[in-house]
Amino acid sequence: MPSEIPVLDHDAVLAAVSPAEAIDRTRDAFLRHHRGEWVMPAKVYLQSPPFGDFRAMPARGGGLAMLKWISSFPDNPARGLPTVMGLVCLSDAETSEPVALLDARSVTALRTGAVAAVAAQALARTVAATVGIVGCGLHGVWAARCLAAAGYGDGVCSDPRPEAAAALAAELGWASGTHAEALACDLVCCVTPGAEPVVGTGDLHPGLHLNMLGADGPGKAEATIEAVAACVLFCDEWAQASHGGELTAAVEAGVVRREQVTGLGAVLAGEAPGRPGDDAVTLFDSTGLAIQDLAVAAAALEAFRDGRVPAQTIAI
Repeated sequence: MPSEIPVLDHDAVLAAVSPAEAIDRTRDAFLRHHRGEWVMPAKVYLQSPPFGDFRAMPARGGGLAMLKWISSFPDNPARGLPTVMGLVCLSDAETSEPVALLDARSVTALRTGAVAAVAAQALARTVAATVGIVGCGLHGVWAARCLAAAGYGDGVCSDPRPEAAAALAAELGWASGTHAEALACDLVCCVTPGAEPVVGTGDLHPGLHLNMLGADGPGKAEATIEAVAACVLFCDEWAQASHGGELTAAVEAGVVRREQVTGLGAVLAGEAPGRPGDDAVTLFDSTGLAIQDLAVAAAALEAFRDGRVPAQTIAI
């Protein structure tokens, strides 16, 4: 057992892994998982009514085993606390020794933003340029930052809180705008709490690509069932997406079946088609995978071991 374990806090994780590296690592994680090299048991939810829920997310790959213990407590900001908090524990997959603890909030933000860029590069039109961000909270901010790092620009940021949209727009040199203006862009990322739909059939236009990032648990949805059914559908993992993601309501209503949905990993591996044509409307359902967290956490650990970022240590 190591006498001391590094602890990478929020700032250390963000200093260790740039948006560009998070994108590359996340893409690689999808490919390794698709090939069966990285494994990931199902996410476990522990409800804490009426406050929110906890999630336990394990994964193994690249010589490491990981458990992310993360929460989603929507009323926390009123208490002066983040909505999302938690820890990532990394262990050596050969010996089981704990090798690092990391702040889960920053890991989650990075991988959520990174997968938005990975999906856009794989599924959006090659000429797609404008980006709409619907929801400018923490994960909306990181989706925008990663898309900017991937070369997308001329974004429109929309949020019920004008100050949040304006701050993100100012940071990236984009514009703040209305909900309709954001949805009119080539590539749209919805990153809302998922309490009610923000996309309907009337918002769909030829060539649109939608990244649906907010519906990450049972009962959440950012698009109407009719809008989902009208799109060419992709997801990060069918098991999660069909039971606790954007696709869930459409699956339960019987209007979307397994054979209608393509996994992003298969597209990235060249084993399944992506966008069928320039006029198609594509939708990617991102529920958040433990393999993505493992990819970002492993990159942060490498940065620490290479001496690129400092860390606290604890003795156990």
